[in-house]
Amino acid sequence: MKELSKAQKARTAIRVFKTTADALALRGYYKPSGQSGKTLEEALRMISPEIYGAMNDPRTTELKGLEYVIDRLPRGIEECTRVTLTAQEDLGGTSFEKIRPLKRRRTSYRVSKEEICFVITRGLSEIYDILTHITFLNIEAGKILSQARDHAGNPTRAWNKLAEDVRKGEELNGSELDQAIWNLGVILGRTYQETRETYQYIDKNRREADSRGLFQIIYSLGKCRQESEISKDNELLIYFTPSLKEMIGHQSYAEKWACMIKEKLVSLGFQERPIHIISANMHSVVNMLYGYSAVKAREQDSDIYSFFNQIRDRADEVKAYARNHGFHELPDASGTNIDCQIIDMSLLASVSFHPELRVNISVIESEKPPVLLIMDYAFGTQAFEVMDELLEPFLAGNSEMKFDIDSVSVMGKAGILPGKKGDIMLASAHVLEGTPHNYIVYNDLRKEDFDSSVDVYEGVIVTVLGTSLQNRDMLKKFQGTSWKAVGLEMEGGHY
Repeated sequence: MKELSKAQKARTAIRVFKTTADALALRGYYKPSGQSGKTLEEALRMISPEIYGAMNDPRTTELKGLEYVIDRLPRGIEECTRVTLTAQEDLGGTSFEKIRPLKRRRTSYRVSKEEICFVITRGLSEIYDILTHITFLNIEAGKILSQARDHAGNPTRAWNKLAEDVRKGEELNGSELDQAIWNLGVILGRTYQETRETYQYIDKNRREADSRGLFQIIYSLGKCRQESEISKDNELLIYFTPSLKEMIGHQSYAEKWACMIKEKLVSLGFQERPIHIISANMHSVVNMLYGYSAVKAREQDSDIYSFFNQIRDRADEVKAYARNHGFHELPDASGTNIDCQIIDMSLLASVSFHPELRVNISVIESEKPPVLLIMDYAFGTQAFEVMDELLEPFLAGNSEMKFDIDSVSVMGKAGILPGKKGDIMLASAHVLEGTPHNYIVYNDLRKEDFDSSVDVYEGVIVTVLGTSLQNRDMLKKFQGTSWKAVGLEMEGGHY
């Protein structure tokens, strides 16, 4: 029998991870130390995501992956032995501490010293994201504990020193800090310089965002893993509430989100105007349309790209001007974490645009001027849910109202395969990684629409299961075979 290639093995592993995660969410619980947890771990090891670097090296703790994960999980998760995933809970009036990670728009609550609760509002992709990170932390915790003990099972001198430094809770400086980093490097299987770089990165977040320091994180990971071996009561448990199981696939948050947008459009009198939906970040379109007129007296000589760079820190100034010229903000109140903006193009007739920006004024001055609906980025499978609900007719009383949706433009940051950061990718199709599903895109944009100042790539874009579930061999296969893939992201196939 012919042996599977690395790309084929990775594809199988991605399917195993997804299928197992789906089954566990329906089952209601699992332990990373149990059989189901081991299945997730084996699949993640087989995928061997680039972002987790040395995860499969038993002697070395993966520091860059740790930085990435700690930025995207709530503070203190490394010392918890129970993690609960639930649908929207009314915990705002409780004594539980509300925590938001540095680099993820998700809400969690510290219920007790041992338990943390994630409020899942963004669908299955958010569940995959959390389970992937927890699986990674569990793998690293095992490596930390193995380096913290000698062959007889006794704590090493370096581990005892780390425990002493953490218990003291004092700020370390000078030679004491150098010695502590050296000891930590011994435990992590990393050089002094590698350990120091991660220490400085995490310590900066500790000071600026009230996060945990590296010494405390590593000690807590090792200590919790050690205590789980002493008693089954201390084993890490991941629990999915019944309300979460009921929510999966029901789009309740997306429905509420879409309803609020439609109500706003009706209240503004835009129900019969042509609407253009744009998925982009919340500064791009407002800066492009209003930025020049808001600050033009000071920046008239800049080329268009330099100009947008120069006004990046003037958001308040630009928005203040925009509000007087048809700009409306819709901060999210549904739980989806997707903010929106509405722009009435009829009020842009008096706005000055950058000389290099081409705008068809006749459209703005037409009998039915267009309306722009800008929505922030969705997250993975959430893209299907929010777009599905947004395109649904609006029920106003007993009557059904259909909006005139003229176009949908999805712009976002994505990983590029043949090019470099800053290049442009145009999708001709989206392929869902690890599945047989692929979707042709009849893209209105072509390579010829752009000048030669930037490289443009047209082709297939792979929709990956998660930011931490990307495999190099599989992506090489997509790029190097007849697929001719040009990039990867998380939402395209779902849109």
